[in-house]
Amino acid sequence: MEQPVRIHRKEAVSMDKLVEQYIKSMKLAAGLNTQRVFAAWDACSGAGPFTLRRFYRGGKLYITLGSSVIRNQLGFQKKELVEKMNEYLSKDALFTADNRSVGFIQELILR
Repeated sequence: MEQPVRIHRKEAVSMDKLVEQYIKSMKLAAGLNTQRVFAAWDACSGAGPFTLRRFYRGGKLYITLGSSVIRNQLGFQKKELVEKMNEYLSKDALFTADNRSVGFIQELILR
């Protein structure tokens, strides 16, 4: 009696690895990281509703706030906010930490 022919399958890849590969192959990491940085600002600062503009380049997060009172209060917490946002980003599955163009936040500038 003949042995059945075995078909070899490629090794299974998990969805998180596939998504990561897709993001890298389509060069979407920088834009996605920027959006994750903005989400970290909203989550950690609590000032999302008062934020008028956001800009991120070269490790610096520029935030324009519509309230001078909130800007003043957050100005005293800059260092803690940067640490809190970077911790938030390190736990974010969609944030690519090894991206050269958009990485962790180094400085927060409030306007």
